Amino acid sequence: MADLMADRKVLAGARVVLPTGIVDHGRVIVEGGRIAEVIPPGPATEAARAAEDHAPAGAPVLDLTGHWLVPGFVDMHNHGGGGASFTSGTVDEVLHGVRTHRLHGTTTTVASTVTGETAFLAHRAGELSELAEQGDIAGIHFEGPFISPCRKGAHSEALLRDPDPAEVRKLIDAARGHAKMVTLATELPGGIDSVRLLAEHGVIAAVGHTDATYEQTIEAIDAGATVATHLYNAMPALGHRAPGPIAALLEDERVTVELINDGTHLHPAALELAFHHAGPERVAFITDAMDAAGFGDGIYHLGPLEVEVREGVARLVEGGSIAGSTLTLDTAFRRAATIDRLPVESIVRAVSANPAKLLGVYDKVGSLEPGKDADLVVLDDTFTLVGVMRKGEWVVEPQLG
Repeated sequence: MADLMADRKVLAGARVVLPTGIVDHGRVIVEGGRIAEVIPPGPATEAARAAEDHAPAGAPVLDLTGHWLVPGFVDMHNHGGGGASFTSGTVDEVLHGVRTHRLHGTTTTVASTVTGETAFLAHRAGELSELAEQGDIAGIHFEGPFISPCRKGAHSEALLRDPDPAEVRKLIDAARGHAKMVTLATELPGGIDSVRLLAEHGVIAAVGHTDATYEQTIEAIDAGATVATHLYNAMPALGHRAPGPIAALLEDERVTVELINDGTHLHPAALELAFHHAGPERVAFITDAMDAAGFGDGIYHLGPLEVEVREGVARLVEGGSIAGSTLTLDTAFRRAATIDRLPVESIVRAVSANPAKLLGVYDKVGSLEPGKDADLVVLDDTFTLVGVMRKGEWVVEPQLG
């Protein structure tokens, strides 16, 4: 009993964002690495407070009055951070990148690769799968090489190829059950068959880096595609005669759209349009971060391509295309709340619940509910991050003065 109480934490007084809405002056009780109770205000809360007043030593109460308490963030599209690449870094470097994003509230991270030779990507998938088995990452996302040369963005054109289902299967197998998503241009030869293959194996087929028409995108969705990789970016613009993939992806209730809310990739009006048409249940904020996230300006590499980061914006040295981002999800959250003026409940869905559901981990993370991992983020009244907890342990302990 003493050990249990010593590992008990009580977080009280915050505005707690639950799946059912916002609770003022709520109380979250953590025991071990899990959420034990979430207590709303009212008589139950008063009884709980009275009980805590007589609780044995070792059950501290942290007063979070004036703060927000939200679920830990879930990033399903992330290439690195802290100067480390998920595509090419050592195991220690990958772990450093993961820790960098944890400091910014991302308690669940999917490691994304970029275009490369199949043999290299398969080998890399084997390495990353070990980290997934240890619980350090939540899985692997293959972005490329099965993408359109017309919309390649920061991918090496020389390494691109059509989405051959046999090659797609090799990558899935190499990931040993930890492949979570594959981004592909579904209009290319083999694209639809590859979507069907992914769907059959429980891997998300994401439409991205695509030159598809509206009709071709609908065909991909009907075949099983369920995600739009960084909507608007690396795909044809919305047109009034040729609506292209954007309209198809926004209008279909089966599709969740990724958005990079860094102020560079999207105009606020484009973000508002996506939320209006897809609704908060079908938006997932991602970082699409590369090495420089949480690290600084300078010269980096994304796969074989050289990238210059200047004033926080990453662009290819050759050609000037945007090359991922330096975004962290706490910044995306704060921007959504203070600039885009989105409801906090909608933002929480976009950074936590929706990606967790897509990844199949909502039973463990993505919301503040009893029995789930104690992954949570504390924000002040300006939506600035002041605390991060992962599995009951503080990654960033609030310093509330």
